[in-house]
Amino acid sequence: MYSRHISADDMTAQLGVTPDEVAVRGSRFTEPAVVPVDHSWMVVCRQQGLRVDEQVTRILDRLHPHTDRICDLTGRLARTGGGAVLHIVRYFNDTDQAQPGAADAPNLFGWHLDRKILDFLSATGAELDIDEYDLAEAEDTT
Repeated sequence: MYSRHISADDMTAQLGVTPDEVAVRGSRFTEPAVVPVDHSWMVVCRQQGLRVDEQVTRILDRLHPHTDRICDLTGRLARTGGGAVLHIVRYFNDTDQAQPGAADAPNLFGWHLDRKILDFLSATGAELDIDEYDLAEAEDTT
């Protein structure tokens, strides 16, 4: 969740849930100007070896018991230019691929969001933002 006016501490107080990470507005700088940053309140899952949908499920399992308070807060945030977002960042590199011949290696490609997840995003007014990065070394074609 993010806001230019409501701090992460205030979000925590309203939700009764401790975030995994927070950011304070104006805390990121780039020379020579300040980059405008929202206050943000984040719950994250960075566990290796899980598909995206498995990571999302772990996050939502933590948040589901607090859905009513989250809905109240996201409504308040939306009225002041803030809101909620499910931000998925995926990096593709050779650790994402199963090793040839390793039958038990997880297939991390492909994922889906089930009805429970979509209903939660809809109820909380959350947006979905997905970034994917290819970190594989480029082949030299010269």
